[in-house]
Amino acid sequence: MTKRKSSGTSDKKGKANGHSKDDGKNKLDKKFYESELFKLQIELVKLQEWVRHEGLKVVVLFEGRDAAGKGGAIKRITECLSPRICRVAALPAPTEREKTQWYFQRYTQHLPAAGEMVLFDRSWYNRAGVEKVMGFCSEEEHREFLRSCPEFERMLVRAGVILLKYWFSVSDEEQERRFQARIHHPIKHWKLSPMDVESRSRWVEYSRAKDEMFAHTDIKQAPWYVVEGDDKKRARLNVISHLLSMIEYQDLSPEQIKLPPRQEQSGYVRPPLSDQTFIPEVY
Repeated sequence: MTKRKSSGTSDKKGKANGHSKDDGKNKLDKKFYESELFKLQIELVKLQEWVRHEGLKVVVLFEGRDAAGKGGAIKRITECLSPRICRVAALPAPTEREKTQWYFQRYTQHLPAAGEMVLFDRSWYNRAGVEKVMGFCSEEEHREFLRSCPEFERMLVRAGVILLKYWFSVSDEEQERRFQARIHHPIKHWKLSPMDVESRSRWVEYSRAKDEMFAHTDIKQAPWYVVEGDDKKRARLNVISHLLSMIEYQDLSPEQIKLPPRQEQSGYVRPPLSDQTFIPEVY
């Protein structure tokens, strides 16, 4: 049983196979990206079967700047996987009752059982980021989080949870470009919340909060892995490749299934189609 190695090659300047030149920037060729993504998604299916077979408990946290590409990466990971094994936890703002609970309590109920993977689209690190910057928690609550979070995560690891933490980094210029694109895109308006807009004016405060968070929670048992997010396609391939490399798995793909012949109707007469209500054929 060996860890999967990343595909593709790169030199010391960081140029990867399959890139193309565009205005002086290296961008992945679309066909190369789609080909590599397909290969990685096949490996994700193999990993999923291994997680189920071995009863592993996998937790992956996705954190980072607004519009850094977390959601797109999560979508590419999950789109070919079974929702019974791999699910996404994207919690809304806490209710009044949840605000009175132990801080980690509303997150623990979403942790995986044996044979499951849970991807947190933002996580308990909200307290170290948006809650700290926007004043949604007190200074004492923030300090307590920085003290208790490493112990909480060590406890998870000791309990057999495979915990991976990804921070998606994006430059202020690229974030601004993505914000503007969302404003003018009719199906992406929902991605730009009032909180996202407010974060534009607090860039330095978010940077300071992130640095403090890393200083306290980048621990040996659960280190932070930073994903360069300015190039969405490259970021998706890199994070999936890294995720696969962090969990040892074997290929348990079943033998190709042979379909049996379909049962004959044997005198059974189906009711007429006119008895059923069909949706209008608009297209």
